[in-house]
Amino acid sequence: MPTEKAVAHHWRRFSERYGLIGSRCTSCKHYFYPTSIICPKCRRKGKIEEFKFSGKGNIFSYTTIRIAPEGFEKYTPYVVAIVELEEGAMVVSQVVDCSPDDVSIGMPVESTFRKIREEGKSGLILYGFKFRPLK
Repeated sequence: MPTEKAVAHHWRRFSERYGLIGSRCTSCKHYFYPTSIICPKCRRKGKIEEFKFSGKGNIFSYTTIRIAPEGFEKYTPYVVAIVELEEGAMVVSQVVDCSPDDVSIGMPVESTFRKIREEGKSGLILYGFKFRPLK
């Protein structure tokens, strides 16, 4: 049963995961990820529109995972960071293509499309964005 829920959740968030799609309030000019139907800043006064982020930003904060949850053991050690996108929205994601020792606060990064994980018995492979150092 948990696998069915994971599959449904994955497909509902397809465009957000695959295209780094969030939303922008045309009233207060703030950007949000994931998408929102009501502006968290100006509430019901705001007018929300879908927005595709550039995928570029900087590491705001991060941690190195050395003991991973089930399904992520083979990736340890790995970095999970809060990335502040150029547009101002904050995104939580894994940082790839570098050693955990190379990651630092303020480091410029860009999004990349990668395998996130595999669902146990179903074999479903979930893809989405991660971030890598900006060259």
